[in-house]
Amino acid sequence: MTRPETFTQESLGWVPWLEPVAREDLTAEQHEALQDDFRRASPYFRLLARDPQALRARTLTDLDIFFNTEGGAGRAERELAATATSRTNGCIYCASVHSAAATRESGRREDVQRLLDEGVGAELGSPAWDAIAHAADALARIPLDFGPADVQRLREAGLSDAEIGDVINSAAFFNWANRLMLTLGEFEVPTRRSKRS
Repeated sequence: MTRPETFTQESLGWVPWLEPVAREDLTAEQHEALQDDFRRASPYFRLLARDPQALRARTLTDLDIFFNTEGGAGRAERELAATATSRTNGCIYCASVHSAAATRESGRREDVQRLLDEGVGAELGSPAWDAIAHAADALARIPLDFGPADVQRLREAGLSDAEIGDVINSAAFFNWANRLMLTLGEFEVPTRRSKRS
């Protein structure tokens, strides 16, 4: 395996330490829990499909946090919270996925890369993004230490209560998801296949 040495916005692979369910062996319940072809193709999600009820709850939570963006934080801010959490926890794979999404949603590639390169203490170009990264870091390190001062910093940066709730949910979910992924396998740099002419 070629393991990544730094945080990146490039796509990475993930190799499970336990055997995932083969695509052709997925049951109807597992297909329903996986929800889509992206998850069916992923060894990570097919490994989680060994407990389809837990996976279904995880998938629905994930979809709600990142795709139900009415009335709260924008998708870029939710992805930023997930990126900052993953950066703190050392989950290079999750950081790559969510940093790329934060860049795609915001157009702020340099700010996102600065977070990956320097960590959550980096200045990210706006008080709101700095406050989001700080809040995600605080929740990832010691969740019980996250408190009123962290919420106040988010408010002072211009976030509404609904936006703050979304940032907290994104960070908290990825604090758990990072640890799950880190205990079930490891990330790798995919080998590039040469194109045949």
